[in-house]
Amino acid sequence: MTQHALQGRVEAEITWFQRRQTLQAAAAWVALGGFGTAVAQQRSNVIELVGDILLNGARLVMGQSVQTGDEIVSGPASRLTFVLGNAAFHVRQNSRLRVERGSSLNNVSGVRLLAGALGSAFGSGSARQIVTPTLTVGIRGTGVYTEVMANEANRTYFCNCYGTVDLATRGDQVVSTSSYHQSFWGEVQPRDGRFITPAPALNHTDEELEFLARLIGQRTAWQVAGRTGVKDGRGYMEQRGPEAHPAAMPR
Repeated sequence: MTQHALQGRVEAEITWFQRRQTLQAAAAWVALGGFGTAVAQQRSNVIELVGDILLNGARLVMGQSVQTGDEIVSGPASRLTFVLGNAAFHVRQNSRLRVERGSSLNNVSGVRLLAGALGSAFGSGSARQIVTPTLTVGIRGTGVYTEVMANEANRTYFCNCYGTVDLATRGDQVVSTSSYHQSFWGEVQPRDGRFITPAPALNHTDEELEFLARLIGQRTAWQVAGRTGVKDGRGYMEQRGPEAHPAAMPR
């Protein structure tokens, strides 16, 4: 297991993918042909469902599917893993989100995360966004982890685990290209004049992203390269300097 720091989460939430049933379900999903085959055979796109999950206000049960336009609410000690189009998602406990519809029923244009935490892997394709109370992120085909910190006035934690993303909030903008976890805060109030600030590695692991990537037939950047790196956004900020934060540049 790769190293990580916990903040407001417990170890069981980070090791969810290690359960035998979860691994078996993922293996079956891949072996049976993934999302396209599931649609053709009218099978569910839910990989794992634990605890109480509400789908559009009604309790979700195995055999049902998640579609774009749906609202998902997870209760305590609950979690949900599903695949939609060429995107895979893992919803942590006490989360609330809406999967936004793109050009078709199975095309995800983005996710609006209002509370809780979400791990995601996106294949390449049309422009997509993740929107939280304090951050908007443009997705270009990548693996990411997003968490809204309820005990910090809904401050957003966002990690670009691999790929390229565009972060923006209140005039502050960052373009992050990562091969191994660049993490940022979407601040409620500015810190040193910035609304996007560097963050350490929190609440997620390499193995989680590898699991989600596999569900859509991908490998993470570090799997492809055969090497990892430093897990935080501070190195990015140090390398880029003030130009990484247009809103913080001298006027």
